[in-house]
Amino acid sequence: MTSAAAEKHRTRVDKFAARQRELAAAALVALADLGYARTSLRTIAEHTEFSHGLLHYYFADKVDLITCSVQQYKAACVQRYESGIGTAATAQEFAASCADGLATALAEAPTMHRLWYDLRTQSLFEKAFRDDVAEIDDSLQAMIWRNVRTYADLAGTRPTCCPADAYALFDGLFQQALLRHLTGSNTALDDLRRGIRELFPRLI
Repeated sequence: MTSAAAEKHRTRVDKFAARQRELAAAALVALADLGYARTSLRTIAEHTEFSHGLLHYYFADKVDLITCSVQQYKAACVQRYESGIGTAATAQEFAASCADGLATALAEAPTMHRLWYDLRTQSLFEKAFRDDVAEIDDSLQAMIWRNVRTYADLAGTRPTCCPADAYALFDGLFQQALLRHLTGSNTALDDLRRGIRELFPRLI
């Protein structure tokens, strides 16, 4: 393949990927509202401005579309969360900032996070989801571990747990708060903030 042909091919691939990202972002709201079990490419098309044929051209099936959508959302969510933490002078200030960041992320888009947990549960049954779910889980675990390490550094000590254990504890608090928030609890977010603040010192 000549250099001109290779460049043309790369441009075509980049345009295709960009269009995929655009469609996945547009479909995300419908996916979050409906969940995995009640969706198909046709159903998603009915809840967006895009035709079933267009979605099927860019995505092999709903598994392909859902994983693309959730990957994009979670990556953006991690970026927003980490950029919002800022700097802290003390370990206590950092824990409070992390707690506020996670509570804000939950409050801003609870149905999006519900879709993530739906997808993660489906990966127990749908092999096609497993690699993508594992990749997202790894990125979230890395985010939490960066927080734990930063907290430990500010406290002048080091973590007493492993990354997987820390992630399981934070994720458990977040998921329980999400369940309560979705069922109308008025204290779910404050309880999440308190739980996160109290968890940090237990991990060092």
